[in-house]
Formats: sequence, C-alpha cells, structure tokens
Amino acid sequence: MIGAGFSGIAAAASLARRGFSVDLLEKNGAAGGRASVWRHNGFTFDMGPSFYWMPEVFERFFSEFGERADDHYDLRRLDPSYKVVFSPQDDMSVPATRAEQRKLFERYEPGAAKALDEFLAEAKIKYDLGMGELVYRPSLSWLEYAHPGVLAGLLKTSVLRSLRKHVQDHFTEPKLRALMEFPVLFLGAAPQNTPALYSLMNYADLELGTWYPMGGMGSVVEGMLRVAEKQGVRVHFGQNVQRIVVKDGRAVGIETDQGIRNADVVLAAADYHHVEQRLLSPEHRSYSSAYWDDRKMAPSSLLFYLGLNRTIPRLEHHTLFFDEALDTHSAEIYDDPTWPSKPLFYVSCSSRTDPGVAPAGHENMVILIPIAPGLQDTEAIRDRYFNIVMERMSKYVGFDPRPHVVLKRSYCINDLTSDYNAFRGNAYGLANTIMQTGPLRPSMKSKKVKGLYFAGQLTVPGPGVPPAIISGQVVAGLIEKEITGNKNARAARANAVTA
Repeated sequence: MIGAGFSGIAAAASLARRGFSVDLLEKNGAAGGRASVWRHNGFTFDMGPSFYWMPEVFERFFSEFGERADDHYDLRRLDPSYKVVFSPQDDMSVPATRAEQRKLFERYEPGAAKALDEFLAEAKIKYDLGMGELVYRPSLSWLEYAHPGVLAGLLKTSVLRSLRKHVQDHFTEPKLRALMEFPVLFLGAAPQNTPALYSLMNYADLELGTWYPMGGMGSVVEGMLRVAEKQGVRVHFGQNVQRIVVKDGRAVGIETDQGIRNADVVLAAADYHHVEQRLLSPEHRSYSSAYWDDRKMAPSSLLFYLGLNRTIPRLEHHTLFFDEALDTHSAEIYDDPTWPSKPLFYVSCSSRTDPGVAPAGHENMVILIPIAPGLQDTEAIRDRYFNIVMERMSKYVGFDPRPHVVLKRSYCINDLTSDYNAFRGNAYGLANTIMQTGPLRPSMKSKKVKGLYFAGQLTVPGPGVPPAIISGQVVAGLIEKEITGNKNARAARANAVTA
C-alpha cells in the first residue's frame, strides 16, 4: 500500500482485519498525510484538517474493530461551534444546540427558526441517504444507486438545483444565507454552482456538531494507526515509491528508493494524479494528462502557523472572517483563478479548548486562506497576504497581533506539491460537482492494470476527512470481494476440469 493518510490507514486496517498481509509505505517520516502535526517550542499545530465533523464516521471505523473513538482520544463538542465575523463591529457565534440556534435565527429574521427546522429536516433526509446509503459504495457504476429507497428519498428533496437558490427559498437575511452557504466552501464550487444535495453539510454542521479531539487531529491519526498496527499492518516510513511494477497487465509490486517489494495487490492512497502520471508507464494509465488538466479542483490553501506570547480576545476556537464579499473570492478561486483581491479567511485557536497545545499564557493560531490551485507561490506573496489578514484581524481584536508572534511558519502550494505530490498543489482534491460525482470521479479500480486500486480524496467519495476514511473502508471491501470472487471462480473452473 502507498500512503499513510486517513484513507491509507483506514484501508490498511480494514484489509488486515479481513486477513490480508499488509505493508503500508509512506514517503514522509510520520503518518497522517495532510493531517500532519508540527510541534515546536511547546506549540502543537494541526497542519491540515481542523474541523471534526460527522463523528459517526469515525465511530463506524473504530467499531469495525470492536473499539470506540474514546478508547483513543478525548472528544469534546464545541459550543459555540464557531464564530463568523462580518465586520469589526458585527459577528455571530453559532451555538451547538438546536434550541439556541433557533433563537439566533429568529433574532436575525422573524420566522427563520421555523425555516431552519424545515431546512434541516430535508437536509437530514439527504444526510441519511448520502452518508448512510450512497457514500459506502465503490461507485463503479450508476446501477449501485438504483435502489428504490434511495430514489424515493431523493424525490422528497431538492437535489439538483443550486444550493444558493435552496437557501434563498428559506432565508432572506444575508448573514443567515452566508452561514448556510459556508459548509460547502471547500467542496470545490461556489454556492450558486453547488447542487442542493449538499445541504446535507448543514445537517452535519448544525445538528451533528463541531467537535475537537484533545491533542488535535493528530490524536485521531495516532488512534487509527494503533488500530491498524494491532491488526498486523506493517508501516514503513521514509519509503519513496518510484514505480508500480506491472507484469502482463497486473500490478505485482512496487519499487522504492530501497528496492522492489512484491505484492499480489497494490493499493495507492497517495495523490491519484501522481500515481497515474509518475508511477505508471503511459500504456498503464487509465486517464490522460488532458483528462487531469480538465478536472475541476477544490481549493488549495495558504496557511500560517503562529505562536503568540499572549491570548487573543474575541476569537473562538474556530473563527471565520466573512468581512469581504464571498462571491468575489469564489470567482477568484473557481472562475478566473488568481490570488484573491480581498480574501476571506479562517482562524483556528485550538489553545482556547486545549491548553496543552501552547505554553501557558500563549496562543496557538492557524490562519487559512482558500486559494485556487496551481498559482505561483513565492515568499513575497505569502508575506503580502500575512499582512493583509493581520491588518483585518487587528481591526476586529483591537490591536495588532504581529508584535506578539514568537513563532511563525507558512505553508502553501509549493509545500503541498513537495510533501504530498499534490496535483497542482491541491489541498482538498477534486471538486464535488455533478460532473465529478460517483462514477464520474476517477475510479477506485484501475481500468488498465489488474490488481491496482486507489483510495483518497481524488477518487470516491470525495474531499474531507470523513470521506477519506470511508474511501479506505470501501476500497478494502471492494478488494476483498474481487479477490474472493476470483478465487471462487478459479476453484469452480478447477472443479469443472477435474469433474
């Protein structure tokens, strides 16, 4: 197996539980992939994902092995879930409970509490179908979705019209509309171009809640890795895969900078584009370079990891700065890719919940600016945007945080490319558009090479930590089914010959 991110660990553990002998190879020195951890001078930073949504997906993974998430980490529900900043004088803290959410919505717009109930009731139907029925399928064919219960459920909801129109049908207050559009920002399309199916994300946000594993997302990686190793998975760090060995149309091993490892099945949970275009010879590639150039990508990111020698007032664990126009920033990501003129940004201060991630009296802060993938990435550009967001933050918190920064690191497209072989320096994979959904995404199963499979955010089901975990679980089931099916077929043929 190639790649020890969330999908790779999930797949390795699931395959080992099914009786497979699994070697998991990772080019970097630690597991987690984009969910890596940086520790320095008493600070701990999640370098990638920081929102813990859809807790039942994590529980479903651990339950596969007779365990629970809380066997491995202490999970806390955040209240407020996050804060949205509309201007230095105007913000909104989003409470965790439905009762308080209804009060919040009603304060902004009379009748909005009832509209919220109706919106989330429909979103729950989509969530139950999407996350309970559809997402745990390998999506090799549209026939996998031809189930009466699925079709009947979808007919009860708005699916194909835009999420923006769906939100506008329920709410008139611009701030409430912005709040309801927020969860889809990293799916890879503007709200006006995102199918209303993805209002299921609002259910995940407002009903299922925003959580935090004490110690950070790295605690989740460590827990999953313990499970995998308990199942017998052998993890090898510092193994840079150079080639997938193919013989007579079948994957028979992988070549690293330390030699060749033979295998009966190869599962690539690394960047799909890198695997296809760099680790396979042209005749073994299922997708051309032109195909990849035509894919619509979810955003990349410019991130800053900051240690400050004081706490920062008014910020929550998660704070979203929506003090500029969403549509302008979206257009500069998706329609005319360029560095944003007036970027929206996100700030995480996990030290608000977890004092162990920063020295006493200090704050750890991660700032994320969504950007288009493939942009030019230079230190001068990074410095410019650091000052832009710091000046905006200063207006909100009432002072300039920059003199209090005692630790600073930036991370962007060049780093994502070098550390994870990320196609065009992507951070979130392929966009979740209608034309890149289900069987229209790059397949979990190679079309050219037998015994070669894929998992991760560039294949099904899509971007995000829960989908990555699901991707690993689903491909493990697919491999077991096909290997078992082939063995049974060979046994049947042998019986027929000897009969």
